[in-house]
Amino acid sequence: MNEPLNNLIEALREELKQYGEMLALLDQEQELVMHRQTLGIAPCVSAINAQADTLQAVRQEREQRRRHLAGLLQIPLESSFKDLISRLPAPYQPLLQALVQENKELLFRVQQRARQNHLLLSRMVELMQKLIGSLVPGAGPTTYSPGGLMLAPSTSAQPLYDACG
Repeated sequence: MNEPLNNLIEALREELKQYGEMLALLDQEQELVMHRQTLGIAPCVSAINAQADTLQAVRQEREQRRRHLAGLLQIPLESSFKDLISRLPAPYQPLLQALVQENKELLFRVQQRARQNHLLLSRMVELMQKLIGSLVPGAGPTTYSPGGLMLAPSTSAQPLYDACG
């Protein structure tokens, strides 16, 4: 049972590392937005999406290892980490509890930072729409019908050269 247990510990550590990587990318994205360095946002978003895929794979691997260990301990495969840890040798319990807790806390921080960044990016888009609206009269915000179809603008847009002349 030592090898499956060590595999689970390794998977939890890898998950923790990948959450840290995601948090660093989200911090980088927030810095770019706060300093209005818009050219760096698209590559940062691509890196965040790639990291999300990596995190998904790491979480699946951790879950597979958890289920394998649960099977070896002859407890239901869907058992919580709390139930699993209580069945392990006492010297391993504090380590696993700490790793699970750290992963939960880092996941919370990642979710929190992602929500903050979403709000910042939404605000940035809103400001850009206002700027475009002030430069091109009649180019109001895009609206959608309840079915998700784009609605036609209520007023016809005046060509820029007509507005200037």
